[in-house]
Amino acid sequence: MLCGTSSFFLAFLFWGLSHCGPQTRPHPNITDQELFWGADQYDFSVVLPAAATECFWHFAHHRERFYLSFMVQWVTGVGLDRHLSVTVNAPSNLLLSTVDDAKGQINFEVEETGFHQMCLSNFHNHFSMMQVFLSFGVYYDNNQDLSKGKKDMEEEKLNNTLSIIQIATNRVERNVFHMFRYYSFGRMRKSTDYFLLQSNTRYITWWSMALSLLIVTSGFLQLLFLKSLFVSKAKNEKPRC
Repeated sequence: MLCGTSSFFLAFLFWGLSHCGPQTRPHPNITDQELFWGADQYDFSVVLPAAATECFWHFAHHRERFYLSFMVQWVTGVGLDRHLSVTVNAPSNLLLSTVDDAKGQINFEVEETGFHQMCLSNFHNHFSMMQVFLSFGVYYDNNQDLSKGKKDMEEEKLNNTLSIIQIATNRVERNVFHMFRYYSFGRMRKSTDYFLLQSNTRYITWWSMALSLLIVTSGFLQLLFLKSLFVSKAKNEKPRC
């Protein structure tokens, strides 16, 4: 009887662990296309160590517009090369675009649905780290919402006024989205100019202090040399021929 009870308890324990473990898919009834649908935008800064590579992934659907803007804000260390290598790969690992510069923009129409990979490489600097500002996302070019599909022609004729309002609203929404994109890029340039101004200020300050110390030291040494030329001899010392 005790053996049977223990076996039942162990079986119940294993069943509970197998059914109450962590869920790998929190939304099993929702596909990836429905879960990641929508125009979105992300902007943040990331610090890349020397000779390091960082990769990010973003979901995009077929016929959407994918964009990526980047700019190197500051570089510190030895070498100070501001060039950054940026690559964008499709979900099938196909290379879509590459840029090797201090700043740049990538914009293309998505041909394959899935997670697109963005990799930032700081291989130009083996002894310098840099901070990079990123702004990326997806948006739609058409005037209608792709998630609802195409409307029926008869319904558009009956609701002509509503369709015109919807088209105008989508156009305004798209323009506002692009306005925020350009605002983020302008803020990116402003922060880059701020870090450049700080770097130039520190450079000028340290070099001014070094040159001032050099001038004072050279003046002191010159005074010592001139003083050694006019030292009076002692009275008891015999004059030389």
